[in-house]
Amino acid sequence: MGGIPGTTEANVLVVGGGMVGEQAAVMALGMHADVTVMDLDVDRLGQIAAMHHGDIRTRYSTSLDLAEQVARADVVVGSVLIPGKKAPKLVTDEMVAAMKPGSVLVDVAIDQGGCFEHSRPTTHDDPIFRVHDTIYYCVANMPGSVPVTATAALNNSTLPYILKIAGAGWREALRSDSALAKGLHTHAGMLTHDGTGEAHGLEVTAVETALR
Repeated sequence: MGGIPGTTEANVLVVGGGMVGEQAAVMALGMHADVTVMDLDVDRLGQIAAMHHGDIRTRYSTSLDLAEQVARADVVVGSVLIPGKKAPKLVTDEMVAAMKPGSVLVDVAIDQGGCFEHSRPTTHDDPIFRVHDTIYYCVANMPGSVPVTATAALNNSTLPYILKIAGAGWREALRSDSALAKGLHTHAGMLTHDGTGEAHGLEVTAVETALR
């Protein structure tokens, strides 16, 4: 292994530049790691680079470059999260086989199926398993390890929506707030979420139709 995580020698690759991926990158940077974030969204990569003054490297994700970055990484964090859909399997068995012995893969997307080919859910009591010469950490519901902090963060995010529903009623609240409407999955026997329909091969009804 090129370095122990938490030292200046460790190479940390974060696959997925959303909020979860960015926070993972920030934590790794705080432990003096050499951090790279890969994503398909060029604008998002630019935001990350600007906000962190270039201390976090950013790269546009292609299959070839991803394979090269995985091979040199000591730690790979998979944080490719697509709301309502299964995570794409981006890190293949072939890529993992080329990694340095003792390298670690952390799949934060495991609750959506995981974004590594060999990912499978593990628990806080039995968190890791080995593939080739690497260690996988795929604990489902990772925030469960810090329940008080996680609950406070969730409350901060959801309370405005709860208040809107309480004040206007759920139907009017969804009609007036497109972000809130995206949270509706089923109503009166109708499936209204595109990602769920795609994942299970089911017919989807537009939210606007369901709310009539």
